[in-house]
This record gives sequence, structure tokens and C-alpha cells, in this order.
Amino acid sequence: MVVLWLIAAAALILRFTPELAVRLQLPELHRQAHLAGHIGFLILYSVLVVLFCHAYGLYRGKRTTPAAREGWSVYKAAGLAIGVEVLCICVSGLHFVSRFVIGFAVFASPASLVGWRRLYQLHLERAYANGSSMQNVLIVGCGKQAVALSAYLQCNRQLGYQVCGLLACGEEAQSDHALGTVHELRMLVRRHFVDEVFVTATDSQVVRQVVFEAREMGLHVRLLPDLYGLGWAAPVEYLGLFPALTLHEGRSRTAGMVLKRAIDVTISGLVLAACSPVLMLAAAAIKLSSPGRIIYASERVGRKGDRFRCYKLRTMVADAEAMQASLQHLNQRDRVLFKIRNDPRVTRVGRLLRKYSVDELPQLWNVLKGEMSLVGPRPPLASEVRQYELEHLRRLDVLPGITGLWQVQARTNPSFARYFSLDVDYLERWSPSLDAKILLRTVGVVLRGTGQ
Repeated sequence: MVVLWLIAAAALILRFTPELAVRLQLPELHRQAHLAGHIGFLILYSVLVVLFCHAYGLYRGKRTTPAAREGWSVYKAAGLAIGVEVLCICVSGLHFVSRFVIGFAVFASPASLVGWRRLYQLHLERAYANGSSMQNVLIVGCGKQAVALSAYLQCNRQLGYQVCGLLACGEEAQSDHALGTVHELRMLVRRHFVDEVFVTATDSQVVRQVVFEAREMGLHVRLLPDLYGLGWAAPVEYLGLFPALTLHEGRSRTAGMVLKRAIDVTISGLVLAACSPVLMLAAAAIKLSSPGRIIYASERVGRKGDRFRCYKLRTMVADAEAMQASLQHLNQRDRVLFKIRNDPRVTRVGRLLRKYSVDELPQLWNVLKGEMSLVGPRPPLASEVRQYELEHLRRLDVLPGITGLWQVQARTNPSFARYFSLDVDYLERWSPSLDAKILLRTVGVVLRGTGQ
């Protein structure tokens, strides 16, 4: 839409500059009426282009369509939009619309859209080459086609897929290429944070089992068959040279995630700027009250197992980590969590910073870097993750957050089961409105000074 409106603005500026208006002997009011009418038709044109692009499948998630075919689809969508627009102009009887503006839109808008899409694709290819934004996939089957597909995806990283391994089924159960068997699908999906499953097996029972389990876990499933008499009404796409049938698509929250990221960046930037005096005072108090660094950076586990440095203001003595083993018998939390009320390692200044969660403010820098979100599950330590059971890895499906349901509903509850259940509840019910409610409740929790 932005690209289309920029093209429209260029056309209107070229057509309706004051110099041209004088040359064409158009009165000022007449010129303004013409301009307003053109803006209305150009808005209609931009909406029509988006609708026709959607009809041609140009807004599907991952782009696996060849660039030439995608470009041709864009030109067809723009052509249809122009055709409907001209029909509307003829039916309405409003013949004041400039042929120059229409001609400019016909040639410039589809070319600009194709150029924009190509630039975005190059950006994605660079991201894939650097190993970011990749989709983790499992391939069901160990036959020649599965091995060829795995090799092709690994050699063509611009497609954006990272092959975690092949799953053996039937007579292939003893294959040397296999990461495991199809019966271990659920475990391997959780362990390797899999996003999609590609099925090359031809056994219908295996296909049904994979589709059933993947649907339960909200995963994309694609079938890459050697034969085509299956009779399924599934759209055929191409992964490079390989045809694929999409049997089921997991829930897509792309628009919501983009909105969430925009809110994260905006709020974290504003709060960091507004609280910079508080941070400076806190830093001075920490430095004067006890030896050691002002910022405490600990390694945490983020989305899909990525490691990152989580920043907080130091609230404990310098050798606090070395003292933890001797204090383990005082732990008041359940299972993998560790928390002591009136922890002897916390300094006097640190106790005040914790009371009002001022020590958490540096994590806003993690949010700006994209390692954390304002709202999400608490970022765990690597030592905690090593004690997780398989199902607990669901916490790592999203970015960790500074605050979350656990912080506003059960901050003092020692139960790990309650802690995990709240995280799962957040994952299943997530929406921008839920994030807003948690942020508002967090403000109340902070002002009440319930931190420890």
C-alpha cells in the first residue's frame, strides 16, 4: 500500500503542479476538485491491487514461488485492478480523470511492486545466509527423494529452511540417515523447535499419523509425493525444484507478531529515555554501596534455545553465584526454580531496587535488540533448561519477556507446575489485548512494591 501511494503521489504531483495548472488554464477551485477526485480513485485502485494480489496468493507466508512467476502474478493483479478502475470511471461518467495519471499508474505501480518484493527477498536471503529467520524442518522418510530434498535445502539456504534431520518409517527404520523414527515425531519436534514437517513417505497410514500429530502441535505439513493420484484439494507449491502439497497450515500470527514487535520497540525506547535519570541514580548508588560491576549480565535461554546475555542492575554482592550452592538448602521454590526470601546475598541498595523492579530496566535494551519482548515467559537459565522435561520446552517457542502472567498472577507462588501452566496459558491465549492487560497490571504490581 505504501509503494502504491508513493506512486500515486508522484503521478499527482507531476499532473497537478501549479505550473501545469496555469499552462492548462485550470482555475484553482477546478484544480482542487480534480485533485480530490483523483485521490478517491487512486485509493480504490490501491485497495483493488491488494485484493487481487491476495487472490493470486502473493501474501502466503514463506515465498517459495520463483521470482519470475511472482512478478507475473503482480502484473496480472495490477492489470485487473486497472481494468476494474477504468470500468468504474466509465460507469460513473466522471471523465475528468487524467489519462496521464492512469498511464503512469499502469506502468509504474506494478514495476515498483515487483522491485519492492525483490528487495525484500534479497533482504530475506541475506538473513537466511546469516542463519537467522530460518524455519526448522523435519523430513519424514529416508528414501532417495528425502535425501535429495535434504541436500537441496542445505545447499539452497536462500529458501529459508534448516533441516534438523530425517525420520525413518517402515522398512527404513534402521537407516543410517535417520535422526529418529516417525514414532518419535512429537519428541523431536519439541527438542529441535521444528516449524514444518515435509513428508516424502508414501505409506498412507504414516501420512495420516504425521498430519494428525502435526495438527495437534500447530505445525505446517507438506507432502512431496512421487505419485499424484491422491485426490486431495491441496495447493501445489514448489520448494525450488520439488513440488509440494500443503496438507495443513499451522496458525499464522504474523500480523500480530509485527504489531507486538512495533509496540516492544516503541515502549522500550520511550521508557529507557524517560527512566535514564533513575538509571543513573541507581548506578551511582550501586557503585558507592558495594564493590563490583553496576550491570549484571547473565546468560539466558531465549526463543528456540538461542543463548543471549540478559542485563539487570546488580542487586547482590559480587560473588553471589559462587555462594548459591551453599544456600541451596534454603530454596523456597519448587523443582528447577531457585528463590530465597530475604536472600543474604542481596545488598541494601539492591533490596530497594528489587522492591520496585528498577533492577529490571536494563532488560529494555534486550527488548530493543530483539532478544526479549515486553511480555512473555520469564527467560530461564541454561541450568534450569537442562532440568526441563520435554513438554517444558514449549516455553521456548516465543521470545521471553520482562513481565508475564506469572509475574502478575503468581509472583510469590513457589510451585513450578503453576509457573509452567501460566506460561502455557499465555502461549495458547496470546493476543495484543492480553499483552496490554498484562502490561497494565504490571504497572500496578511495580507501584505496590511487591518485588523481592
